[in-house]
Amino acid sequence: MPLNLPFINRRDPKPEAETEIDTTNIPKHIAIIMDGNGRWAKDKGLPRIAGHKEGMDVVKKVVRHASDLGVEVLTLYAFSTENWKRPKKEVDFLMKLPVDFLQTYLPELVENNIRVQTIGTKDLLPKHTQKAVDEAIHRTENNSGMVLNFALNYGSRNEIVEVTRMLASKVEEGELAADSITEETFNSYLYTSHLCEPDLLIRTSGEQRLSNFLLWQLAYAEFWFTEVYWPSFTEYTLNEAIINYQNRKRRYGGV
Repeated sequence: MPLNLPFINRRDPKPEAETEIDTTNIPKHIAIIMDGNGRWAKDKGLPRIAGHKEGMDVVKKVVRHASDLGVEVLTLYAFSTENWKRPKKEVDFLMKLPVDFLQTYLPELVENNIRVQTIGTKDLLPKHTQKAVDEAIHRTENNSGMVLNFALNYGSRNEIVEVTRMLASKVEEGELAADSITEETFNSYLYTSHLCEPDLLIRTSGEQRLSNFLLWQLAYAEFWFTEVYWPSFTEYTLNEAIINYQNRKRRYGGV
């Protein structure tokens, strides 16, 4: 059934217009590249870490709204394998954000039946970050609602290379025939093998590239780019992305 919700698309969005979102056609899996924290802070004369802090607060609102809409999986690109190149002070702050977020928000995630998961090379994260993430995964593992999937120390090329190595090893050891490897076989070794593929990819801040994010999984996703910086992203911006998605025809190579 249609639900009246406002939407707009500016750097600092405010609800002005009203349109309808079809609650029977909500994308099952939404993936978001949360970009623009540093530029948001710079525009306001603040240090970059202030943008990251504000961005984490936005995550809470977006998670709650996506869950209310009936989204089944929300994957957030929180930290890429390339982000280690940033200044140490900024990286250290970014590694503390999941700790702060999960410590303050975990009770609400549990109450709202949201299940926390991660993709990426978790064992390379600082111990305090791993501990917070492991606790959130453990305390929400029996929840049956939306999966909140954080991509932490994640890089898609690395994921694909690792899967290729595993399959090559199995072929070498005689456990698997090379000509029996299919797309389904490959997919079964990905971090996301237990999840449905993304229906909608959102990237904020005006950038229009994937930045090594879910390259295999996004093969048939709909892409939506907005100039809104992530700290200014709201429930209304998410509504606009979903409405845009609902107005598209998904043919999967057909006619």
